[in-house]
Amino acid sequence: MIWLGIDTANTPLSVAIVKDGAILAEVNSSMAVNHSLRAMPVIEELFETVQLKPNDIDAIAVSEGPGSYTGVRIGVTIAKTLAWTLKKPLVGVSSLKTLAANAVFFNGLICPLVDARRNNVYAGVYEFIDGELIAIHEDQHLGIEDLLDSLKGQKRSVLFVGKDVGMFEEQIMDIMKENAVIAPFPMQLPRASSLIFMAQQSGHEENTHAFTPEYRRIAEAEANWLLQQRKEKGSD
Repeated sequence: MIWLGIDTANTPLSVAIVKDGAILAEVNSSMAVNHSLRAMPVIEELFETVQLKPNDIDAIAVSEGPGSYTGVRIGVTIAKTLAWTLKKPLVGVSSLKTLAANAVFFNGLICPLVDARRNNVYAGVYEFIDGELIAIHEDQHLGIEDLLDSLKGQKRSVLFVGKDVGMFEEQIMDIMKENAVIAPFPMQLPRASSLIFMAQQSGHEENTHAFTPEYRRIAEAEANWLLQQRKEKGSD
């Protein structure tokens, strides 16, 4: 079975083609390049590299978020378009779960996180149990201090993984002390091959038309509008 995996949920870009459990080709980049310009050319290059045509694939896995609104939309739109055009099954996987999958052999909790600005993060808490990656706490948008206070209460070793971990490393070490483990740099980028592996394990196929990203929070413009509405109601 041949899978195409696409992850554009955040600054890193990762695309992979996997056949029968073997990685045929994978491209991973942390360059801050517009995914709308770069993603499709990378996908086309991978097909050329492995000498396959798009119709040769059997399924598509895509990172469904959370992350950058624009980045998530680009990846999901490309995946849905390909799935519909090629009539292939589509599977969405959490971008945070994909990061957590980098730490398959860690004996403890795994906390993938992505910067959400203003000292907030997108984060989840996972653990490998009997060979399966289990969500201990579902993906959410929250303040970094709230996240760390919650993890501190677990009194267990926690591996922090993700490109943005370095932005919060001082806070992490200050609050978590000896229970904090910072993943080495090879583990900090999402891998589309891991995305595909998680998709295979899920066994869940999306309704291509109905499939939507998991942003885990409302857009800033909508949040500002709601705040303004509350202020206006309060002044009545």
